[in-house]
Amino acid sequence: MILFPAIDLKNGQCVRLIRGDMNQATVFNLDPAAQACTFENQGFEYLHVVDLDGAFAGQPMNASAVDAILAAVKMPVQLGGGIRDLRTIEAWLKKGVARVIIGTAAVRDPDLVREAARLFPGRIAVGVDARDGQVAVEGWAQVSQITAVELGRRFEDAGVAALVYTDIARDGVLKGLNLPGTIALADALNIPVIASGGLGSIEDIKALLGPECRKLAGAITGRALYDGRLDPAEALALVRRARESRSA
Repeated sequence: MILFPAIDLKNGQCVRLIRGDMNQATVFNLDPAAQACTFENQGFEYLHVVDLDGAFAGQPMNASAVDAILAAVKMPVQLGGGIRDLRTIEAWLKKGVARVIIGTAAVRDPDLVREAARLFPGRIAVGVDARDGQVAVEGWAQVSQITAVELGRRFEDAGVAALVYTDIARDGVLKGLNLPGTIALADALNIPVIASGGLGSIEDIKALLGPECRKLAGAITGRALYDGRLDPAEALALVRRARESRSA
């Protein structure tokens, strides 16, 4: 289990949205690289970054902020938002991004995901962002006709490193992860699943570490860290102890 702190980028700043609504953005740090350093110093092992403007534009829009983050920290970074062609994937990987997350293009162009996973083993993830069970695209502005499980099954044999599953209705509102939906997705697939959307307290961390969640590869936390509702040291200690007990 990996706990990923999240940095969402809008206009070069570190923000958090409510249910993906760009008009409900709260700025938490004007310096995303400094925020990344804070997370690294707190002991986090892997950083989750999303270019929100890029997700809507269909191309990278916060490249300078991402570059600054990559230069500032040693921990691996996974990046999503506006990554919709092989050239962009390769460019980010060459810059030092450990893993890219493909969302809209996974729905529109599944062959791109398969080709990227073949060329860059272990470095391609798929973003599965669902609203009422249906996958949303274009920065969550449009809802497709494909379900989360159907999208995941497209890539069962493609060598995808992980699926990042976000319940849009819970994202940014701190009411807890949709664990039943996330577990159901993980149970239906062989691809590792990372939970996202709604993590709000240490109780959510404890729930994630329960036996029914053993198949989950990790979880993403954002607003709870920025608001101070989740203590990083306490959360990471729980994760560490659970990891040690499972490997004993």
